[in-house]
Amino acid sequence: MTMAQKERRLHDPVERNGIRVGPATDEQLESWDRYVEQSPHGTVYHQLEALRVQAEHSGTELHPLIGFKGQEPVGLFPVFTRSKAGMNAAFSPPPDLWVSYLGPALLNFEGLKQRRREKRHGRFIGAALEWLDDAFAPAYTNVRSGCAYTDPRPFKWNDFELTPRYTYHVDLTRGEEELLSSFSSDARRNIRTDEDRYSIEEVGPEGIERIITQVRGRHEEQGESYTVTPEFVVDLYERLPAGQVRPYVCRVDGEFVGGMVTLAYGGTVHRWQGGAKTDSDVPVNDLIDWRIMTDAMDAGHSCYNLVGANNERLCRYKAKFSPTVAQYYSLGRRSMGMRMVAEVYKRFIR
Repeated sequence: MTMAQKERRLHDPVERNGIRVGPATDEQLESWDRYVEQSPHGTVYHQLEALRVQAEHSGTELHPLIGFKGQEPVGLFPVFTRSKAGMNAAFSPPPDLWVSYLGPALLNFEGLKQRRREKRHGRFIGAALEWLDDAFAPAYTNVRSGCAYTDPRPFKWNDFELTPRYTYHVDLTRGEEELLSSFSSDARRNIRTDEDRYSIEEVGPEGIERIITQVRGRHEEQGESYTVTPEFVVDLYERLPAGQVRPYVCRVDGEFVGGMVTLAYGGTVHRWQGGAKTDSDVPVNDLIDWRIMTDAMDAGHSCYNLVGANNERLCRYKAKFSPTVAQYYSLGRRSMGMRMVAEVYKRFIR
């Protein structure tokens, strides 16, 4: 294949039964964030500048795929690719950044009857994956969808394995008193502490570095990997609209003891990075979580996503805030060659 043919393959859209999918043009990128806002599946991570920051810090190439039926947009599907050892891999979101969700964000489906909705959805996903296969032939593809994306069947029909994953959502529409009364007794007691030695404040990049460094140290103590960098989080803080990335720190007797970086978008606040266990006799994390929730209620947000309900040990802490369980999906596909390699590896380690 000549270089010119390869370039055409990267830029030419794929059409499947009237649905045309390909990389967004410069003109279409100008409307990208507006489309994200319109989609029920759009998240803070789908915004164009957030995607660009993710690509820069993951060493991947961003492909902002967009689908149209005629002139009507039907979906966004940002994909990241990486080549290693002669093989290509595709991701949405990219690896190593602890980005919670990404995957497709559908548009203009709400008014359709189920049959038409399923056809359009399936054709959009099918065309996006066909473009990806034609352009890169990835040996491995992994997609992690958001909680609002509840119908991953088009991926299953394209040979993906579906793995349910879980998180917790706290309903913030109940008001402070009703919400607090729904918490466990120890959470209520901790939040109502009359301890006056602590302070919690929203900070900037300097606080982000303290929070991320503390979390990394905690993971190292437990022999676990943690690949988020302060530079990545600071870039999101500086390049996304004001108020979307909000770092909170807690000080006891004037000394930093803990913190949390939250992400806010579309009525939801995400409990993203932080919450490392501390040795303080002050209930640091309970107090930070409550401050985040009260600030979120004041700002009119309706949901506090505790970001993860898959680790039993961590669930014991998060469940005391009276959340509901929400589901999302990890969607994976390997080429036949990759499957054969995996089977051979399994035989050798038995």
